[in-house]
Amino acid sequence: MSYKLFIPGPIAVSEKTLRAMTQSMIGHRSTDFVALYQSIQPDLQTVFGTKDPVYLSTSSAWGVMEGSLRNLTKKKVLCCMNGAFSDKWLDVAQRCGFSAGSLKSEWGQPVDPEALRQELATGAYDVVTLIHNETSCGCMSDIVAISAVLREFPDVISVVDTVSSLSAMPIKKDELGIDVLLTGSQKAFALPPGLAMISVSQRALERAKTVTGRGYYFDFVEFQKNHEAGMTPSTPTIPHIYALKSKLEDFKAEGLENRYARHARLNKKVQDWAFAKGFKLFPKEGYGSVTLNCFANTLNVDLSALNKGLKKHGFVIDGGYGKLKGLTFRISNMGDETDETIAALLKALDAVLGELGVK
Repeated sequence: MSYKLFIPGPIAVSEKTLRAMTQSMIGHRSTDFVALYQSIQPDLQTVFGTKDPVYLSTSSAWGVMEGSLRNLTKKKVLCCMNGAFSDKWLDVAQRCGFSAGSLKSEWGQPVDPEALRQELATGAYDVVTLIHNETSCGCMSDIVAISAVLREFPDVISVVDTVSSLSAMPIKKDELGIDVLLTGSQKAFALPPGLAMISVSQRALERAKTVTGRGYYFDFVEFQKNHEAGMTPSTPTIPHIYALKSKLEDFKAEGLENRYARHARLNKKVQDWAFAKGFKLFPKEGYGSVTLNCFANTLNVDLSALNKGLKKHGFVIDGGYGKLKGLTFRISNMGDETDETIAALLKALDAVLGELGVK
């Protein structure tokens, strides 16, 4: 039996999107591919809030996250850490052999802009990594305030992961001054896993040109050279690009502002349901994600039993990530969810919680 996923990724993919992936193959060095690649650039740039190109990488987001370090780090990278995935970026940097420092917050606490300012004022760093929306704990840092701090340090290149937030809320790369804005296909974009999108500022591209050992597969200079020809450096995942084009058409049909409003509305609908039950948000008040909710398991519900019961209704949620497993649960509202699909999930949750003795 298949289940509708309300986990923080991969998320449910629409039939329209899946059908788009079944189109006939084309050569990735053909004029047909150039036309496909170039046709999606304007809409991608709109979503990214940039005039810079948006490169397409056949990889998960971690490919371009690691690649960004290899392209940009000459001195030392500062990893802003407040959850499992942002913590992992420090490990990745160290595995790549880079000197790396950490700006640590407790899981569920947002990155502190003032603490970032103080760390960057040491002059030790030339790259900063940030995960905007930390899905492991449902915490969304203040990207506007953080970007304001980063602009005070023109020698520091910023790399921001927006895998679970871009397209669900406005993030204007150029206006904020973000150097590298990246996302993946399987979360807020509601595509199958396997494609990453990354926009690189001219300043970051110039830095990359001076860095040795940046490799080939994720080399920004190679991406730019191929972009100018309407191509990708290596064989791309053409079905994903067909799906991306279809999804961008969906964004335009709905309207980005309407899409943002829908995510905020559905997110609050899930919150209101949980608060009425007696659950509380895990992240710091005011810093909860707009694309998922991470709730503290204040009622000590058997989350394995909860998910087992939900599967009988055709749904799956997440029972906590890493050290928060069993202590929190996460419900996604990102992608193509509607008032009707969220209502169906909440009805099923009510039924199963009732069976478990929670009214």
